[in-house]
Amino acid sequence: MRHPLDTLDWPISTERLLLRRAAPDDLDATWAFRQLPETHEWVTAATETYDDYRERFLREERLADLLIVELDGRVIGDLTLKVQDGWAQEEVADQAESVQGELGWTLDPSYGGNGYATEAVRALIDISFKSLGLRRLHADCFYDNESSWRLMERVGMRREQHTVRDSLHRTKGWLDGLSYALLAEEWPPHE
Repeated sequence: MRHPLDTLDWPISTERLLLRRAAPDDLDATWAFRQLPETHEWVTAATETYDDYRERFLREERLADLLIVELDGRVIGDLTLKVQDGWAQEEVADQAESVQGELGWTLDPSYGGNGYATEAVRALIDISFKSLGLRRLHADCFYDNESSWRLMERVGMRREQHTVRDSLHRTKGWLDGLSYALLAEEWPPHE
């Protein structure tokens, strides 16, 4: 089955950035910032070696969900959109197929503080609602990952859940978790 992102015309430009589908050639550029301690600490799967990262990065299902963020031709981050089914009762389950998405992002910290993450994630939200017709987006993070949840709030996502010590971090143990979401009818936010 075709991935929903395959239905769009790429690349997509924002005011300063270019978003495009990830390709095997992006391996080295993404490894450069994903192995940095400040990003490595928060990524879902922190591979320890380049070979492990290459194996994970090149998985077909991983590349299918991954977008690359470029600034002036330089890779400065990546975004993830995993299209999912919504929860539904059996009789209406077909109406809940591929209607929501889980968002993720990792940006090179050396480009932080310039609004690039906000611009890229807003563009991904726009693509998800306007181009793909999704009805709901959500994202999760550790409470301790303040830059991530502050980004979710900047782009207009609503904090839906704060869980207490339910999320296991690879080195920090059990931490609080946060869940944010946004509905299509809430986009764009009134500013």
